[in-house]
Amino acid sequence: MSKAETGSRERESEQAEKRIADIRDEIRRHDYQYYVQDSPEISDAAYDVLMRELRALEGRHPELIVPDSPTQRIGGKPKEGFQKLQHSRPMLSLDNVTSEAELSDWERRVRSVLGDAKVTYVCELKLDGVSIALHYGPPAEPGGSHAEPTRHSSKAPTERGGVLLRAITRGDGAVGEDVTTNVRTIRSVPLSSPQARLEHSGMPPEFEVRGEVVMPIEGFLALNQEREEQGLPPAANPRNAAAGTIRTLEPNIVAQRRLDFYGYFALHEGENVFGEQTKALDALSAAGFRVNPRRTEVDSREALLGFVAKAESERDTLGYEIDGVVIKVNRTDQQQQLGFTGRAPRWAVAYKFASRNGITRVEDIAVQVGRTGKLTPVAILHPVAIGGTTVSRATLHNADEIERLGLKIGDSVLVERGGDVIPKIVEVVADKEHPRGDRTFHFPQRCPVCDSEVVRAEGEADYRCVNANCPARLRESLLHFAARKVMNIDGLGEALVTQLLEHKLVTGIAGLYTLTEAELLTLDRVAKKSAESLLAGIEASKKAPLHRVLFGLGIRFVGERTAELLAASFGSMDALMKAKPEELEQVEDVGPRVAQAIAEFFAEAKNRELVERLRQAGLTFTAETKRKTSQLAGLTFVLTGTMPGLTREEAKARIEAAGGRVSGSVSRKTSYVVAGEDAGAKLDKARELKVPVLEEEQLLEMLGAGPEGHSDHAERGNPAPGGR
Repeated sequence: MSKAETGSRERESEQAEKRIADIRDEIRRHDYQYYVQDSPEISDAAYDVLMRELRALEGRHPELIVPDSPTQRIGGKPKEGFQKLQHSRPMLSLDNVTSEAELSDWERRVRSVLGDAKVTYVCELKLDGVSIALHYGPPAEPGGSHAEPTRHSSKAPTERGGVLLRAITRGDGAVGEDVTTNVRTIRSVPLSSPQARLEHSGMPPEFEVRGEVVMPIEGFLALNQEREEQGLPPAANPRNAAAGTIRTLEPNIVAQRRLDFYGYFALHEGENVFGEQTKALDALSAAGFRVNPRRTEVDSREALLGFVAKAESERDTLGYEIDGVVIKVNRTDQQQQLGFTGRAPRWAVAYKFASRNGITRVEDIAVQVGRTGKLTPVAILHPVAIGGTTVSRATLHNADEIERLGLKIGDSVLVERGGDVIPKIVEVVADKEHPRGDRTFHFPQRCPVCDSEVVRAEGEADYRCVNANCPARLRESLLHFAARKVMNIDGLGEALVTQLLEHKLVTGIAGLYTLTEAELLTLDRVAKKSAESLLAGIEASKKAPLHRVLFGLGIRFVGERTAELLAASFGSMDALMKAKPEELEQVEDVGPRVAQAIAEFFAEAKNRELVERLRQAGLTFTAETKRKTSQLAGLTFVLTGTMPGLTREEAKARIEAAGGRVSGSVSRKTSYVVAGEDAGAKLDKARELKVPVLEEEQLLEMLGAGPEGHSDHAERGNPAPGGR
């Protein structure tokens, strides 16, 4: 290589290094504004542009990748579960008080030890989450003992301050579990703090932050909705959900659940960094950590009780769960003077709020039909005041829960409203004052909304309505039917579907094909051009292949892949509708549960009526017979990242046309992983399992060179983890 070429490459590398550093700093600043300050400065789209540019630059210059780069938040799985690690000093529990008298007794004991010295207290909310210790320091060298991310740079980021090295659960207080890989995905946990911010905060280069990981209530409700759709039991409360999430072996799942971290202690080698707790909290905030803003310093018993009362009155408005207030003596030297008991500090106490429960009577049991068709029993209660709110209904989840409780209508029950957000019945109360009820509840045999027959699959707890046009589930049925990977009806989003249902312009999926321009123009924010565009999209959907029509019907367990296999195996909608469960089970990936769900769907008269209306509308009811080759027969491919010439759909279609199979996950049975730009965890998994990795050109060579499948306007898939 000539000197000129060498010089050119060096200049290019220097420019890339500077640009990478600038983008990282900008992304870190935006992460801080978004996840810590709740004050975003740019749109998600603009943020994603920065992240894509950083990924591209790091891809061209892998030697510049550092462990705390924003692209490295999600690495591989923990290597062998979770390693046990010793804490720098024990993470002790707090003694609890539950009344004004008990708090006063604690405060008197504190003052009796400290004598006439001035004492102030720091009051903080007691977050109901998972305690975590985060350790920061110089970045680990390759092969070092610190938690290793996916890749390391040969250059230590000396221009920055502390880098996240380890995250350890509380465990038994003395020893916890190393959950660094999972905690790295939490956006409010800084992977590193800029040197200027560290110096301004007064934090040393090496430090430990102790705090609480919580699951916001909004995320908790979304998680339970997702679990309901999957036929899984709901999580009991946000605390349990956060604890389970932190200990999952899939970092991608942790990232999706949007946990939050709040810091409350700053330590160096097991000792307090600052002489006062108030200064520690301010320093953590200045260093870029999220610190709960609801905190104050007080100097009297009356002020302590005032903070407790205010916190309890606001607990339902916070967006996350609290179960009390933590009160600490502010000065570190006074904390040392007070010392510890065998299991708790004498200088801190937790004021626990009263349990939010009450006893009332079950007057009836109603049944609600959810958006997935699941029937949920709901106890109708004699109104009871719990935690400042009148409760008159409580979920019973399913038939198994009613059986577990041994519940009858007329029973007195203990109802709890707290960490589980939704009121629930804890137990039946039976004594002299509370005689048992005498009415046994039976699940209805027909849907209370649409009168269709309900089904309960063998081995499952839930009863379901399988009528795709049931009014209780129609909104979700329409949105699913119109989705891009289903019938691809552009413009039919949530707002428009809601209006169509409210104005009764559509009472079933097939009603989309009888909509008129005049009807659409009566809706809010629908102009002539958008109405014409929607009608054109609906008309174009009639040409969608059979497997997309099957997918669009919303049959339980029938996803895109299964719909394709069913269409290819039976060839027509009519043949599939007539198929017996044992015939369905002959299809690849169709087991007894899937076969039963398909048979139950087509056994419902209202679903057969829907199919006939779609036939009359002109939808495709027979499968295309495609000429298949066999050069990829027996091979399984996984697609990841964005390819320059093929969309995922095009690549999938060409592989399957050549006799290959496309899977969504990497395993030892995978033949090849096809990786494009922004490839993420699947590429890491392929390398871990030593699965061969192909680029697009190599895939095309296997398929046979040719222009088929290329597209100059290929729609790009979602970016790899890193967007918001």
